[in-house]
Amino acid sequence: MQAHTRLWLPPLALAGCVRGVMLRDTRGRNLDAVQRENYFPATPLVQLFWWAQGSSEWLATPGFSTPPPERRHAPVLFGGPFTLPTHTRNAGEVWAFKLLLLPDAFIALTGVALDRHVNRVVDAREVLPADWLAWAESMAAAADDATRLQLLEGFLLPRWQALGTQRPGHRYADWTQALAVRAATSAAGRSMRQLERRIKAWAGLPMRELRAVSRAENAFHAVAAAEAGAGVNWADIAADNDYADQSHLCRETRRLTGFSPEDLRRRIQAEEAFWAYRLWR
Repeated sequence: MQAHTRLWLPPLALAGCVRGVMLRDTRGRNLDAVQRENYFPATPLVQLFWWAQGSSEWLATPGFSTPPPERRHAPVLFGGPFTLPTHTRNAGEVWAFKLLLLPDAFIALTGVALDRHVNRVVDAREVLPADWLAWAESMAAAADDATRLQLLEGFLLPRWQALGTQRPGHRYADWTQALAVRAATSAAGRSMRQLERRIKAWAGLPMRELRAVSRAENAFHAVAAAEAGAGVNWADIAADNDYADQSHLCRETRRLTGFSPEDLRRRIQAEEAFWAYRLWR
């Protein structure tokens, strides 16, 4: 993990609601244009962005998500689940705070449906209910990241506990399995189509997309473990992480990240723009 960039993981009481917070501060680092680029994978998570300083431009890159017609920038931005990776570039130095929420938790807490927010980033004022907007504005006005983290816990924890929701584990695979079980045991009908509709209503994405992300996360951690040991064997990584074969691993990795598995591995090790991937290793 490089200086000025860190990952905050939630306390156990918020584990089924918050996936994490990515904190990025490049002030004083004198990064060049290439180093100011950012690569993010596809994700089922809901995202809230606060910009204490600077801004980011969404780049039109083949194989990546499509930028909106108009540039989006506001004190607080809202991003829905993404089925494609995203490529951005900062205009200069940035100080940013990104909250990542599990989508079913966000829906339960806010009542906001996610189906029309897939692959979109908008001004949070277009989406969040009034109490969330007041909290988001207090986060934007906070003096530092430590204060923001305190405000985050103070706001989310009592609301999350009030739901009485069963808390799944940290990994996507645990959460995806919990969604499937919850859908199958709900009181309504249990046909496959009904289960799929229920899961999509809770997560914003179909189960096949959630399982693809689960496989990708497991493979990502398996690659990191292999690098620390005997080295990476892509056929073994594919076989051990529920891919049909190595070609299947390559196709899904390229769709979710924009790169082949080996190219992604090399870039994570060597390039500043892949800081977000390194945070989760």
